[in-house]
Amino acid sequence: MVIIEPHIHMFSRTTDDYRNMHAAGIRACVEPSFWLGQNRRYAGTFFDYFKLILEFETTRARRFGIDHYAAVSCNPKEAEDRKLVDEVLAGLDEYLDHPRCVALGEIGFNNITDNEEYAFRRQLEMAAEREMLVIVHLPHFNKPKGIERTMKVVREVGFDESRIYLDHNTEDTVAQAMETGCWVGLTVYPISKLTPQRVSEVIRSHGSRRVIVSGSADWGVSDPLSLVKVVDFLQKDGHDEETIHNLVYANANRFYSGSDRWQPELDIEPMDPREFQR
Repeated sequence: MVIIEPHIHMFSRTTDDYRNMHAAGIRACVEPSFWLGQNRRYAGTFFDYFKLILEFETTRARRFGIDHYAAVSCNPKEAEDRKLVDEVLAGLDEYLDHPRCVALGEIGFNNITDNEEYAFRRQLEMAAEREMLVIVHLPHFNKPKGIERTMKVVREVGFDESRIYLDHNTEDTVAQAMETGCWVGLTVYPISKLTPQRVSEVIRSHGSRRVIVSGSADWGVSDPLSLVKVVDFLQKDGHDEETIHNLVYANANRFYSGSDRWQPELDIEPMDPREFQR
């Protein structure tokens, strides 16, 4: 089965991860911008990072047979410094216009603060001006309040909900998310988010329409092969092949097809490592 990994932080992963992902059927991925483990102090460090995930990671992934795209933004975990947020957003245009950028994100809430809302609102407005897709991060804690405030801002801005991938839902927000016009993201991530078993139960209760499953692997305890394990468990748990295909390929492809830049190559041949050039 061909798989699209719609939300993964390959900046934090090894080349062996790319190799294993390709061997397991993953052929394309999207890397949203995220927190690197400590807050950045300068706008330039954001810009260097954006360039890295838009260009170097695309090249690195291609060597292993995976077509890599990215999304850029000032993430919510670093939104408390409004002066820095303003400096980053003032220089964001050239990265949003990059041919490998298929969305603005991830943006949203972390601690559900006014400063986070300021950064979220400003970036939603930027995406609206460009008619871009948006990847939204729901907070790790108090998710129902987070999704409520998220949708309040989305509707005040007047942003097209069908162009939002509302990620990191769990059982306490799925019904709430499905009442919106957004695509509903389920993240399979050990310890802090969902397991394949819990995804199976969510799908059995709520269906798979507009649902996108990702692994969101990064430098934490995470797994770049989460989607492969989801496929295996759903098959064993009695879900039909069309449902599984929608969850790990078709729905992500439908969402990202909202960007003209999304033209994934699914037949890239991995290179011989001896032919790599630095």
